[in-house]
Amino acid sequence: MVLTDPSDVLGPPLVARLWQQVTGRAAPEFVDWAIAVGCFAAFTVPVLLGAGSARQPAAATAFGVLAAAPLIVRRRWPVTVVLVLTAVYVAAALADVAFTPFVSNAGPNLAIAVFTAADRTNRRWSLTAAGVAGAATWASLPIAIHLHPHHDQDAVQLIAAIAGWVAGDMVRGMRGYRQELQRVQRREAIEELQLARAEERLRLSREVHDVVSHSLSAIAVQAGVARLVLADQPGQAGAALTAIETASRSALDELRKLLRQIRDPQDTGEAAAPTLSDLPRLIDRLRRAGLDVSYHSTGQPRAYSTAVELSAYRIAQEALTNVTKHASGARTRVEIDHGDGELTIAVTDDGGADPVLPAASGGLGIRGMRERAALLGGTLTAGPVPGGGFIVTARLPAANHARGLSAEQEDMS
Repeated sequence: MVLTDPSDVLGPPLVARLWQQVTGRAAPEFVDWAIAVGCFAAFTVPVLLGAGSARQPAAATAFGVLAAAPLIVRRRWPVTVVLVLTAVYVAAALADVAFTPFVSNAGPNLAIAVFTAADRTNRRWSLTAAGVAGAATWASLPIAIHLHPHHDQDAVQLIAAIAGWVAGDMVRGMRGYRQELQRVQRREAIEELQLARAEERLRLSREVHDVVSHSLSAIAVQAGVARLVLADQPGQAGAALTAIETASRSALDELRKLLRQIRDPQDTGEAAAPTLSDLPRLIDRLRRAGLDVSYHSTGQPRAYSTAVELSAYRIAQEALTNVTKHASGARTRVEIDHGDGELTIAVTDDGGADPVLPAASGGLGIRGMRERAALLGGTLTAGPVPGGGFIVTARLPAANHARGLSAEQEDMS
């Protein structure tokens, strides 16, 4: 990263800086002033220049200013501005002062004020203000016609008030909808982040459980063997200690890989996730540790997604760990079937001399295996075998589209 002294960075051109100031904090006030001046220039100045009937230029100027100036503060006091402009238009009609070239002093002033009130205040207040404006200008219409029959009058201000309120209320509703949508999106983003963190913690706890549980179970079994034969069969005790050393080193290696993956998930040079090809080596280590286990594979192996490979390995590892814990001395069979639409992993044992069902231990092994399978859309069954023993069978979807799993889903597995 290159650090740059802020003083060395060239600022924007003068025109750009001026435009930023105009469209920044001063933009609303600038727009309001421009609207007020524009209304006066477009509708009152032509009367003063002779474009309309200017029998009372001083009165026309005064009413033109009174009808335009309140627009400067329309954002700060929107309802008050509507009422003030209503009074101005009613007074002009009753006084027979034309400060615009059109009938009934038609112009956008009152419509702009009503629009602002509907946009910036609650519906009750804005509707009340618009109703007062429309009713007052309409009620003054017959009086003005009676007082000044030579001057044409119409209900243009009532129409302007209705149109301005409808437009302003629509804008306020759309802005409220956008704000609510943004709040919902922010809330969903926070919930997704929390869910991702929870799933990541679950994934890590599952990985650590699988690694540590398997290795410590093997170490415990071999330590017991070494203790029993240490005096009478030192050679076998040495083999058991060697198995303990191998299991502990393997566990440490896997934990190091897992922690390295957590620290640097982009480290593609580190093979942190075991695959099906690592399963024969796991079984060889268990055989050397004294477990009577056989391995059989049927069907045509194919390239599976990382999630399927890792889950298949972990399920087989956890099932073998349960055999070591609960059925010491049992004959065990691991079968992998590469089917057309699914990968099947089955681990069966004959119960051993003194079996204890895994479900009776209250551990997390079977539940964790079932969660792994369900996460990929597969199933896992576990239960006793008629005649003695226990079987764990997992079926994972292995269609060609399995590689299309999202990286996020694969990470969670």
